[in-house]
Amino acid sequence: MTELAKTFDPAAIETKWYAHWEENGLFHPERAGAEPWTIVNPPPNVTGSLHIGHALDNTLQDILTRHARLKGKDALWVVGTDHAGIATQMVVERQMALRQQKRTDFTRDEFVAKVWEWKAESGGQITRQLRRLGCSMDWANERFTMDEGFSKAVLKVFVELYNQGLLYRDKRLVNWDPGLGTAISDLEVETREVRGSFWRLRYPLEDGSGFIEVATTRPETMLADMAVAVHPTDARYTDLVGRNVRLPITGRLIPIVADEHADPELGSGAVKITPGHDFNDFEVGKRAGFKAADMLNMLDAKAQVVQTADGLIPDDLLALPVAEARKAVVARLKRDGVLIPHVDTDGVEHDAEPRTIQTPYGDRSGVVIEPWLTDQWYVDAATLAKPAIEAVRSGAVQVVPKTWEKTYFNWMENIQPWCVSRQLWWGHRIPAWFAEDGSVFVAETAEEAQELAGEGVTLTQDPDVLDTWFSSALWPFATMGWPENGDPTLGGRYPNDVLISGFDILFFWDARMMMQGLHFMKDVPFRTLYLHGLVRAADGAKMSKSKGNTVDPLGLIDQYGADALRFFMAAMESQGRDIKMDERRVEGYRNFATKLWNASRFAQANGIGGSDTLEPPAATLSVNKWIVAETVATVQAVDLALADYRFDAAANAIYQFVWSRFCDWYLELIKGNIDAETKAVAGWVLDQILVLLHPFMPFITEELWHALAPRSHDLIVGQWPMPDARALDPAATREVERLIELVEAVRAARAELNVPPGAKIALHTGAGAVPEAVASYVERLARVTLTPGEANGARAPILWGAETFALALDGVIDLDAERARLTKSLAAAQKERDALAGRLGNASFVERAKPEAVEKARADHAEKAADAERFAAALARLG
Repeated sequence: MTELAKTFDPAAIETKWYAHWEENGLFHPERAGAEPWTIVNPPPNVTGSLHIGHALDNTLQDILTRHARLKGKDALWVVGTDHAGIATQMVVERQMALRQQKRTDFTRDEFVAKVWEWKAESGGQITRQLRRLGCSMDWANERFTMDEGFSKAVLKVFVELYNQGLLYRDKRLVNWDPGLGTAISDLEVETREVRGSFWRLRYPLEDGSGFIEVATTRPETMLADMAVAVHPTDARYTDLVGRNVRLPITGRLIPIVADEHADPELGSGAVKITPGHDFNDFEVGKRAGFKAADMLNMLDAKAQVVQTADGLIPDDLLALPVAEARKAVVARLKRDGVLIPHVDTDGVEHDAEPRTIQTPYGDRSGVVIEPWLTDQWYVDAATLAKPAIEAVRSGAVQVVPKTWEKTYFNWMENIQPWCVSRQLWWGHRIPAWFAEDGSVFVAETAEEAQELAGEGVTLTQDPDVLDTWFSSALWPFATMGWPENGDPTLGGRYPNDVLISGFDILFFWDARMMMQGLHFMKDVPFRTLYLHGLVRAADGAKMSKSKGNTVDPLGLIDQYGADALRFFMAAMESQGRDIKMDERRVEGYRNFATKLWNASRFAQANGIGGSDTLEPPAATLSVNKWIVAETVATVQAVDLALADYRFDAAANAIYQFVWSRFCDWYLELIKGNIDAETKAVAGWVLDQILVLLHPFMPFITEELWHALAPRSHDLIVGQWPMPDARALDPAATREVERLIELVEAVRAARAELNVPPGAKIALHTGAGAVPEAVASYVERLARVTLTPGEANGARAPILWGAETFALALDGVIDLDAERARLTKSLAAAQKERDALAGRLGNASFVERAKPEAVEKARADHAEKAADAERFAAALARLG
């Protein structure tokens, strides 16, 4: 037994134990014949650093992993990082810029070599931070989405999908980032509200007989307009459908088409259609019969104006950036008399109506995203989605919470082709080679592509790379040795048991893993998909660097310890709800750890050590029978909660048991009367606490485990408690619960009546009595002397079940002064309660005030109402 330090210092134990676990291979111990249990971590970007969302996600995964390991399973938590094509290339290019270098100063191979150098030197930050959180990952087999084995899997999947007709090259609109010069995914687009304008234009009919009015927030795109759409049922335009208008500036003739995209109630009801630069317009264009190859494009990769295929854009507008082109186009429209002025409420004319516009920006580049028509590689997601939809419908994949299923089905049933190509140098280069005549040959190697093309055909490999989500979609099986490992279960590791994921990547990662896993492995990638919420700021706002409301988890670990942060995450993780960050609660859980530390120090000081048995020791004393029963009930509660992924319920069950039942009651009950039986029981209970708490608070529990007794094994590979209903003793439990009820009632009365804490006063039991087995506990803990018969003089009634006892107050407190104090306090509480009730009853306040102000008023009202009841009860006690 190692004597514990007087003060709990998390930093002193965290580094020691993590290094011990990792060096001794305890994150994936050899367990031949044990039931496999597998989980994979969402691979963080190799450029990343630990944020509060990582802390939540990985804490939940570690709880399940440590729990499975303690249950005797062959638990494997697969760890690795994502090559993060855009993010990593940006980091390296920024470093090069500091040396006045550009990516294009080097060959592609030279640049990629520099990225690998950066990864070797700086790419391990996130993995070091995950260790600080206590994540028990299988570091010995750490993976990377561009390691050799994983890359082979990526190429194989691309080639097989292509050969099966499920992956193809097509011209479609993409989210184009002019700053990065690449297509990006929806996840990499952030929408911002910006001050903009709404212009109204007259498009003259071809025959000069009139015009049709359209409106736009992007007038420069009219240079590539190809149609005007009106609703099929809009009677104003019935006779115009099929006729042409002549576009101002370019003179292009474009048709008026009927399409339900046009809203008769919005503006004039007519909409300009630019299929090459708007996602909705692209679909309208297709319905109108325009082929993607024929749709007009007016921008280059840097979002500068280029000539359209029909050559109708005036030369002086070419090469202008979008913002300058907009000004020039508006000036021409105004000059030509086709710009309809906006008249404000004062009767003043303006070129356009001011509007707040939802505008897409690249989350990394910070530039406006342009819908751009370009040739890209696409996966036939609709075909791959069908088995994934059925997997959730059939229950092959259980989604927790189930409420997310509706969102999942809605997206999957309306899924669009998945653009998987990116215009970068860092990443999995697309295994497609082009001949000079445009023929394409897809193969895993250049040699195989040449064989397909034939001798003498000059081939050039596609310069693009694959979207990082394409490779990470293979994570559950490519990390296990596929395709070299042909075992369909990959040694019992596939399907994984569970996936923990934020709901925000349900479609970008989770759904795509299901599609790829079902297609290539013929089974789901995981049996359960648990979706957690976001960690928000204390006021409920979404955290963002721009708002300055982000929280550094490493700073919280430095201040309160990893165990406290982990327990906060678990205790606050309620299914279907976001978490509001509350540093005071993190501090509170550090205090919880301190309380457990001090309880263990008490145990050491009283000869209580670790138990040498899994079964509870024999007990004869009621208090010992009671705490054994409470322990068994807590194990059962935690087991049920974890089985249902109720992390909050599991954490709170342990918290209440440790803080209230064990520390506040059991240790107080046994003080001064610790015999051999009690030492054995207390040591056994403390062991069960350490095992139960270990998945949530691994560091302090491992430290206390070894401090309380010489052990044959570390706690991380210990054995989970087995609840045995035979240990329950209802009679003993009821006896001690009754004891606690009486002590709490007396303590409450003493506090309400301002009885001095050190005063020992008589508790008259009237015609009743306190059982002899618990009488001494009542007298010591409630600081009373049990006295038969009725109390004379001033007294305060104590209700105990069907019995009424009385505290004798003569000579203990000044009754008149106490009545005056309570009367004054009651009046003040009632006044504040009623004032708050009046405010809450005011509909104007409830509807117009900030939600947090209304919530605070409700909380304050509840507090003052409770105070009033308490003071009234205390006055009633005095009679």
